[in-house]
Amino acid sequence: MKDLLDHLHNDIVLKVLPIAANVPVHLVYIGGLLLASVLVILWMTLVAMGWIWAERRVAGFIQARVGPNRVGPYGLLQSLADGIKLLVKEDIIPTAANRFLYELAPLLVFAGAFIPFVVLPFSQHLLIADMDLGVFYVLAFGALEVVGILMAGWAPNSKWSLYGGMRLAAQMLSYEIPLGLSVLTVVILAGSLNFNEIIAWQTRGVLFNESWDTPWILDWLNWAVFRSPAAFVAFFIFYIAALAETKRAPFDLPEAESELVAGFHTEYTGIRFSYFFLSEYCAMYVVAAMGAILFLGGWHWPLPTWDVPKPGFIAAVAAGLGEIDYSELGLFARLKLFLANALWHGPRETVEAFFQPATLKFVLVETFGFANLVGKAFVLLFVMLWIRWTLPRVRIDQVMHLCLKVLLPIGLACVLLAGVQAALLSPRPAEPAAAVVPAAPVEPEPMPAVPPQAEPDADMSPARADEAT
Repeated sequence: MKDLLDHLHNDIVLKVLPIAANVPVHLVYIGGLLLASVLVILWMTLVAMGWIWAERRVAGFIQARVGPNRVGPYGLLQSLADGIKLLVKEDIIPTAANRFLYELAPLLVFAGAFIPFVVLPFSQHLLIADMDLGVFYVLAFGALEVVGILMAGWAPNSKWSLYGGMRLAAQMLSYEIPLGLSVLTVVILAGSLNFNEIIAWQTRGVLFNESWDTPWILDWLNWAVFRSPAAFVAFFIFYIAALAETKRAPFDLPEAESELVAGFHTEYTGIRFSYFFLSEYCAMYVVAAMGAILFLGGWHWPLPTWDVPKPGFIAAVAAGLGEIDYSELGLFARLKLFLANALWHGPRETVEAFFQPATLKFVLVETFGFANLVGKAFVLLFVMLWIRWTLPRVRIDQVMHLCLKVLLPIGLACVLLAGVQAALLSPRPAEPAAAVVPAAPVEPEPMPAVPPQAEPDADMSPARADEAT
């Protein structure tokens, strides 16, 4: 992201608008991050609206009923109508509530679902920040949602909300441990916390041998879930823990509509109420995308993808604009030249650079990668919906038993097995070159001894002294 903004600012913006050289660089970065945030929020909103509609249709199909079919064709606009209704509803705050915590809780929950998108890739180059600690970043900031929901359960001063919050403290905080162990299994095998490097590891070799090469149609054999028995078991631990982390049935104890009305968000209305559901569906996508990246090969397969160099799109646009000199021009001439480049030459050069073969190939590969990754994530999301309308809700003691006595020891065994596999099957480092022993220094031959000269006697005459010398 930083490199892209640097190229865009230095190669194009400064040529079209030289006065932009006076803009501090950090403001350029802030503007780029704000634009990326808007795109991510738009993506999150579309995903949430689409999957709310899909869940209702799936529930109707499983339960032999129609589902939404009134607002728009096949009820496609039902989620939009619900959003408009929540926007216009009255915002009611209980009298006995802690107003500050009551209003802060939905924002924290929303931030916990939003921040992981900073490092979560959509394809090989379509991401905001490529961090070496990307996996750790997602797990760490995802815990903000837990804090926000605990706050939402305590702040309204309602016993039903408090019960939901306490159930969450027992459930979500506990299931973070097997979730982290399942992720750690893949991290040990791949040897990295970087999402791109983990996906790259799943393209090298197959099964236990990283030197084999497979054809494109068999790339799915490279997935982590098939490369190790530990990763195969860890995938199911990850998915079960992800259901509990996102409060999805059969682990929806923090909400529990049958006995707690709505659990921790019972006292919320209007748009604040919608934040919790928007965050829930976004958190579902985050864990589904993480499952696709860590275990299912990321943006590789079933559509073909291959490594292509970056097309130099910005450099091509900058070369087409050429060197623009404003120094010899008056005010109106500068304005005319700026408008000509901003409204005509710039867009024309951009279109011409976009339709170059290298750029089109790069865009095609990125589109295939995006479709692969998002498609796998959507399959995992569909299974979440399927499970919700198939399995009954379990009791809280059964939830804790599954976590502490089943998933936790199996997760520890997976980590241990992954460590053994990584130690035995990882390529050994190259042997260091033999050290060159320097030759022994050659000692110089001793000079022949010079016979001592007789010292002249003090009583000799000068002439005899010269002869003696």
